[in-house]
Amino acid sequence: QVQLVESGGGLVQAGGSLRLSCAASGSIFDINAMGWYRQAPGKQRELVASIIISGGSTNYADSVKGRFTISRDNAKNTVNLQMNSLKPEDTAVYYCNARRPYRTLTFDYWGQGTQVTVSS
Repeated sequence: QVQLVESGGGLVQAGGSLRLSCAASGSIFDINAMGWYRQAPGKQRELVASIIISGGSTNYADSVKGRFTISRDNAKNTVNLQMNSLKPEDTAVYYCNARRPYRTLTFDYWGQGTQVTVSS
């Protein structure tokens, strides 16, 4: 099992910044990717950004490119999401995700979510 604990959400004005952190614990030795997803009221959960643990390759949703940066600290088993130039449409619950392959399967683990609210 993998446990994920997010922190750093909150209320910010449009144009402001927030930094989310996700600490992973448990059976983390073969996690190969981590990422951040978000879900706004009435909408489906969507990928915001992801990072490959070995190598550091990243992927971003078009809506956040140039504003958000995902990074990892392998020594601390954490993944961070720096969010700049926030917009009201970034308001959502943000979830940390960890992906662990096992033979032909892939297991997804989720944090409890942290609320990000951007006021106009």
